Amino acid sequence: MDVTIHFKEIDHKLFGFVEGEIDTFTASGLRDELEAVKITEGLEIELDLSKVNYMDSTGLGIFVAFYKRALRENGKVKLVGLSNRLQRLFEITGLSDLMDIETDKKVELR
Repeated sequence: MDVTIHFKEIDHKLFGFVEGEIDTFTASGLRDELEAVKITEGLEIELDLSKVNYMDSTGLGIFVAFYKRALRENGKVKLVGLSNRLQRLFEITGLSDLMDIETDKKVELR
């Protein structure tokens, strides 16, 4: 299985849709896609993980790095649509206390 991500920008808000499995073998593609995102001051980014069916610590690292970069560049990142399994992964690592995570929402486009 691979991981894919596609983006849609609406009114200075960037919506990202991530799908597949995020592990050591697939993570580099996701990392490259997230590193290519141009973050401008005030940009709000919502990443929908509702179609991610597996993620290991490599995936956590990618999202933490992206989150930190967005903060440095005065943007905002919110992770939405996490399954119970992914939510638990962020909770046991303490990342749910540091990052903006909303578990009961999928990105809805206007």
